[in-house]
Amino acid sequence: MILIGLDDTDTIDTPGTNQLAKVIIRELSDSWSCVRLVRHQLFFDPRVPYTSKNGSASIELLPIGDACSEDLIRRCESVMRDWYKVGSDPGLCVSSDVPTCVTEFAMKCKTSLVDQEEAYRTASAEGIFLKGLGGTNGGVIGALAAIGLAVTGDDGRVVVHGLWPDDLSGVVSAELIRQRGIEIVEEHSGQPVDDTLVDVGKHLRPNRRGGRTVLFVRRDDIGEQGLLRAVKLV
Repeated sequence: MILIGLDDTDTIDTPGTNQLAKVIIRELSDSWSCVRLVRHQLFFDPRVPYTSKNGSASIELLPIGDACSEDLIRRCESVMRDWYKVGSDPGLCVSSDVPTCVTEFAMKCKTSLVDQEEAYRTASAEGIFLKGLGGTNGGVIGALAAIGLAVTGDDGRVVVHGLWPDDLSGVVSAELIRQRGIEIVEEHSGQPVDDTLVDVGKHLRPNRRGGRTVLFVRRDDIGEQGLLRAVKLV
């Protein structure tokens, strides 16, 4: 297993980090199989120079054959340099091992201001690859935070789930969702639900909670009686 962290790769009028992550997944698909792509929410504060809502992304991959991390890093850098937009400040982080201190750093990034020096110092102490690829290089903070949050299995919204296509929207069968290894849980009670239809909205975006991929739902009494609606959580 290897984790990739990405952050601050776009500007307000260009495709976002999740789209770049999908390009990287496709580029690496001959050597690495995608387990999941997750969007992580970091400190949402006007003092932070984010693009829109200060989210970063993690990609978890499994090797195919003799895939090596050095080649993966080279290819990620190439894609990100080609993708680079003036005004963005991209950062890339890659590691197969994420120690506790990185998760502690990541948790700090969710609640307070953190500078690049602390990110580089944390990564260097653990031998983790962390590199800025343009602009101010400010994305290194969120890139390192992304892998620290991903390894907990308890943070973020899942954008890509294994090899399943991102093709579900609107009202779909709950069974179809469960077939993809996604649990369906009532938001307030935490209990699993067995209803047959769920309105997932524009896209299916479950969450990572307790090492599981979970779609939280809420019963909507307006409109179709008993319809379950997906809840968009960070």
